[in-house]
Amino acid sequence: MIKEFKEFIARGSVIDMAVGIIIGGAFTSVVSAMVDGLITPIIGVIISLLFPGAETVEDATKGMTFTLNGVTFDYGKLISAIITFLITAFVLFIIVKSVNKAENLMTKDKVEEEEEETAETTEDVLKDIRQLLAEQSTIKQKDEIENKN
Repeated sequence: MIKEFKEFIARGSVIDMAVGIIIGGAFTSVVSAMVDGLITPIIGVIISLLFPGAETVEDATKGMTFTLNGVTFDYGKLISAIITFLITAFVLFIIVKSVNKAENLMTKDKVEEEEEETAETTEDVLKDIRQLLAEQSTIKQKDEIENKN
């Protein structure tokens, strides 16, 4: 049982998964800082332009409530959360799309470099032809020897 556990832990996929989890945790703090430091203030500016006197989405949707049998329903909080989520998701979508595009451009450059490196020259083609002719000559000589016997 212990031997199997050691083999399981020693596999590369488990180590890769652990590294991924650690990187994911670090990336979470980066995303949180970006949302808190950049996206939320941008949303605040947009809200203040659309709704004078409001600095956040929560301020703009503060009065959106209704009361039923003495119970207050604050649907403004839901609308605020949805708007904040959609704006944040859109900004992150644009960032991820930009990163993927940059990554694809880098990959294309590497592929083109590899293709240039592996392109056959005229000398390579002539060597291949010479080798094929030599092989045909050898086969022909063997056939002639077999026909004589």
